[in-house]
Amino acid sequence: MRLRREPAIQIKVPAQIERMYAAGQVVARTLAVLAHAVRPGITTADLDAIAEREIRDAGAVPSFLGYSGYPASICASVNEQVVHGIPNGGQRLRAGDIISIDCGAILDGWHGDAAISLGVGEIDPADQALLDACEASMWAGIAQAVPGRHLSDISNAVERSVGAAGNYGLIREYTGHGIGTEMHMEPAVRNYGLPGQGPRLRTGMALAIEPMITRGGRHVAELADGWTVVSVDSSRAAHFEHTVAIAADGPWVLTALAGEKSALAERAGVSLDRRGLIPAATAVTRADDGLVKRTGPGGDGDVG
Repeated sequence: MRLRREPAIQIKVPAQIERMYAAGQVVARTLAVLAHAVRPGITTADLDAIAEREIRDAGAVPSFLGYSGYPASICASVNEQVVHGIPNGGQRLRAGDIISIDCGAILDGWHGDAAISLGVGEIDPADQALLDACEASMWAGIAQAVPGRHLSDISNAVERSVGAAGNYGLIREYTGHGIGTEMHMEPAVRNYGLPGQGPRLRTGMALAIEPMITRGGRHVAELADGWTVVSVDSSRAAHFEHTVAIAADGPWVLTALAGEKSALAERAGVSLDRRGLIPAATAVTRADDGLVKRTGPGGDGDVG
């Protein structure tokens, strides 16, 4: 008889979470610079060059570049592209577009991973509602990242938030993930499901929580480049992500820019004030409950 062994979930000690926070701030600052740079006429390759410069100038290394052969430092997904869009010198942003930028950095061996979606110039109010719904669902999930809750409480909160916001397609094929000394680790963090399932959350865990939704159906397809994921019905998509440490006093959002304020985070009950109550623990331990299996760079389905 073989006993079923659960995959290990990495538990970090306080000094390791501090290092992840440092990596997360590299990502946060890079995304802030990129958001400021987004405008009609800029190419997604231009954005990628800015990102690589910012990450390397901070003494870090882009997580995505070379990951399973991925050729860039960010994922830049425009309009109907959901995740993993490859930056391209021929892809010039136009007024009214929406773009998701997923960014990861490694600093001193620790990873940070986050994504934002934003409009290019003035956008359709329905597109803005899409962005708001996706971001709000991320904060709803983050609010559940507290010790003693189950992993699927995060998933369920994301799903319920999206459902309450309107008739959006919630992507199921790609998930969030554990993160730490690797970009993608156990456990997978689904964006749907019943509450009260999976491992109990413990202080020292770190998760990348990242919902992806569309204005239409939930079905997606991968393009011939082997990376870019698009909505099957060509509906526009949004993607938000933060790296979050589970602290004794609640979620510590490691990739929120220091001093950042967010009305949507506050509405979900998430404080962006720096958190640090992580008791000392063994570096790696096993979860006490079942896990869901993730798939793989931005949106675990694989680059970010």
